[in-house]
Amino acid sequence: MVKVIHEPSSESRFELLVQSVTDYAIYMLDPAGYVTSWNAGARRFKGYQPEEIIGEHFSRFYTPEEQALGIPRIALETAEREGRFETEGWRVRKDGSRFWASVVIDPIRDPAGNLVGFAKVTRDLTERKAAEEELRKSEERFRTLVQSVTDYAIYMLDPEGRVSSWNSGAERFKGYAAHEIMGEHFSRFYTEEDRRAGIPRIALATARREGRFEAEGWRVRKDGSQFWASVIIDPIRNDGGELIGFAKVTRDLTEKRAIEDQLRQSQKVEAVGQLTGGLAHDFNNLLTGISGSLDLLQTRIAQGRTADLDRYFLAAQGAVKRASALTHRLLAFARRQTLDPKAVDANRLLSDLEELVRRTVGPGIQVEVVGTSSLWPIYVDPNQLENAVLNLCINARDAMPDGGKLTIETANRWMDSTAARQHDLPVGQYVSVCVTDTGVGMTPEVVAKAFDPFFTTKPLGEGTGLGLSMIYGFARQSGGQIRIYSEVGEGTTMCLYLPRHGEEAPMENEPVVTAALEPAGEGEVVLVIDDEPTIRMLVAEVLSDAGYAVIEAPDGPGGLRVLESNARIDLLITDVGLPGGMNGRQVADAARTTRPDLKVLFVTGYAENAVVGNGRLEKGMFVLSKPFPIEELAGRIREIIAS
Repeated sequence: MVKVIHEPSSESRFELLVQSVTDYAIYMLDPAGYVTSWNAGARRFKGYQPEEIIGEHFSRFYTPEEQALGIPRIALETAEREGRFETEGWRVRKDGSRFWASVVIDPIRDPAGNLVGFAKVTRDLTERKAAEEELRKSEERFRTLVQSVTDYAIYMLDPEGRVSSWNSGAERFKGYAAHEIMGEHFSRFYTEEDRRAGIPRIALATARREGRFEAEGWRVRKDGSQFWASVIIDPIRNDGGELIGFAKVTRDLTEKRAIEDQLRQSQKVEAVGQLTGGLAHDFNNLLTGISGSLDLLQTRIAQGRTADLDRYFLAAQGAVKRASALTHRLLAFARRQTLDPKAVDANRLLSDLEELVRRTVGPGIQVEVVGTSSLWPIYVDPNQLENAVLNLCINARDAMPDGGKLTIETANRWMDSTAARQHDLPVGQYVSVCVTDTGVGMTPEVVAKAFDPFFTTKPLGEGTGLGLSMIYGFARQSGGQIRIYSEVGEGTTMCLYLPRHGEEAPMENEPVVTAALEPAGEGEVVLVIDDEPTIRMLVAEVLSDAGYAVIEAPDGPGGLRVLESNARIDLLITDVGLPGGMNGRQVADAARTTRPDLKVLFVTGYAENAVVGNGRLEKGMFVLSKPFPIEELAGRIREIIAS
């Protein structure tokens, strides 16, 4: 017996497929909107069994509000007229509960084109709708929060930098209402200088490239006033990574900056107090040594006890030298010392200094001097460079109480724009002189304060705190810089960067020439200008003993009157700082209009930059720093007049 299997028709297969779907409500309507079929998904979504709903009008699935508006009728008319009706909205289940539905209604036509009904597909999107609603509420809460913030300016920019949102903090800081600023470019908040420098463009480019831009600087309010702002700019991207704008947060730190400025001013006042107290202490000790020695000299001479007077002379001279060293350190820190720059080979200078360094640091520290080949010459005061290197070596020694290694190294350095900016130097060629130790190292906090005057990590009485300040002043006055590289426990490197000089250094340093106090003049006349009578007297005595005629003047105008007369003047010796409205350089320059070959010796303890100019004196001008040995003064006078 043959068993006959009946294959279902294509229509039957489609019906089976539709009936098995549970994620979609799929059912049919007649042309008037009455239900003619009902699948499993419709039973699940709507809650009706087929026998309960077939023959009923589909409008019962709509809310009373939409029924009153005629939405079911409009839906069918639209589907019939346009070929499809799509929408989302609330629909009603059998139990009266509501769900958010995605609805598609398509017309069904026979081969002749006559409408025979509608196919309706509904999907339950309640969970998605709830999530979207929660997101909307969250965004609304966030917008409300942002709008209520008044301590921060929080606003949005489009990708080109135009303002697209504006909170109350932004209105308070910047002074613009939202309707005044929306759509305007954010660069209007920057100063004219920053706009010329392209800072707004750089800020957005940095945020786009690096994920954030942070800075502090002056910003401009609507009324033109400026405030000190902390700024953060973050890029905003969509799910695909495309940039859709920027979030910008600004905080007004003007008051905080003012407080910090007051604190810095207070610290400066405290530093000045330390300076005056320390100087008073040191100079009182030195003056006591000088005055005591002079008193004992006077007493011993009155007593006729002249056998051992040398020790009193030596004590007074020693105190004077210590006072001179202290003032030079102060002037170096202030960048007001009188430098005597010349072309210097740093390798040769360090080679000459090596033995002194070894004796200074002691046998427990290994010293290595590494000079690069073909080192460029530099234009500095060699004595001040020696002092700077020696000070750095002493600091390195103190950082290695248990011994270690000290390395002094030179190198040629090219500073491109990036390196120059990092070192606060002009672009160009430099020579580095670095001192490296294997000592205890410095914390970042100590490094930040190392060049501050009077800052020292040494115990009270063991350091003035002027050493590194002096080196910093020397480096800056010489057109260079000093930098510290250090890690705690790993050691420290101190690097001097000094500009390259175009001329080669001489093979040997010029010897210091001194002369004894013996007659040398041949009728030459020297004009001495100084407001200190004691100094005028001492210089005049030296000149007279050497056979020169002397004319004295107490101030600039008085000296100039002599120079403008017909008197013979072979040499002008003048202080730099003078009363009467003219300093020594002004007197010399005025005199040279009528006496172009006049030789000038500036005898000064404080040389303003205006006197020395760019570090080079004009031909026939010389500088001698106070205090000075009398024999050195005599020797310089003889050299100058003989030249």
